[in-house]
Amino acid sequence: MSEYSIPYGKTTQKFNLPRDWQVSVLKPEAREALKDPVQAVMKSLVDLGTGFDSQGIRKTVAIAINDKTRPVPHGILLPPLLSWLEQRGYQPEDITLIIATGTHTPMPPEEHHLIVPGNIDDSYRIISHDALDRDSLVDLGVTSSGTPCIVNRIFVESDLRIVVGNIEPHQYMGWSGGVKSAAIGLGGNKSITANHSMLSREGAGPCRFADNPVRQDVEEMGRLIGIHLALNVVMNEGKEIVAVFTGDPESVMKRGIDEAQSLFTVTIDGPADLVITAAGGYPKDINLYQTQKSLIQASAAAKPGAPRVLAGACP
Repeated sequence: MSEYSIPYGKTTQKFNLPRDWQVSVLKPEAREALKDPVQAVMKSLVDLGTGFDSQGIRKTVAIAINDKTRPVPHGILLPPLLSWLEQRGYQPEDITLIIATGTHTPMPPEEHHLIVPGNIDDSYRIISHDALDRDSLVDLGVTSSGTPCIVNRIFVESDLRIVVGNIEPHQYMGWSGGVKSAAIGLGGNKSITANHSMLSREGAGPCRFADNPVRQDVEEMGRLIGIHLALNVVMNEGKEIVAVFTGDPESVMKRGIDEAQSLFTVTIDGPADLVITAAGGYPKDINLYQTQKSLIQASAAAKPGAPRVLAGACP
């Protein structure tokens, strides 16, 4: 027997397969992490130049950040972003961090330390989005697909709107990142349900963007919201940053997808008789909903009717 392992929670799950089986191990390309990711983030912000400032004077800032189900390294991304904003005259009291939970359970204050460094948690206003709280939402109209664009009021009414996240394949959205952190992460339940109901349409699936109806609906929602700045990263299998992209969301997505495409996609010789898959470990397998996302990709590598084994810690 030969031993193999796959990510499982904060450890790995080991298993044995017969030596005479032809086994292919499919995983992201090995990519070296940036030596100084904090400096890379700051440089990407500085490189925006004065053009960003010329868009007009703003007084309040809202930053959409991901919740505990996403492996976004806020401890690396937020300090240089907040420092950059401070250099432009914004004070902590001008800035609100909004946890983009989508339809996930809102995160209580005692959980903020799971995603935000303690010094930021102590110095800045941090709130958790609630997709069911109608009083905290504002209606911005509908997309061409008929999806209502109902979004967090504090985010929409802030003078400067920023999204922070990572770019990686998404099972039917095509790619995570960009305006999705606000359009879905800060969306109302009615908006999210309408958008996600398109997941069975032609073109919906991993690594598809321009022809993906679900993703393009989100892009349209992003334009209705009016998002000024996106700070996104691409990470390797070890959840280390390999690239940083900052700028208008459309540009960030284009550049980020180019980077992520080569990292996360592989060519297979043919469909397999058995597929064993995992979501990538914590926090991607934090619960069953997150864990099952890997089944779409796994199914693409399996023969019709072939068994698929899904491993996830789901704490």
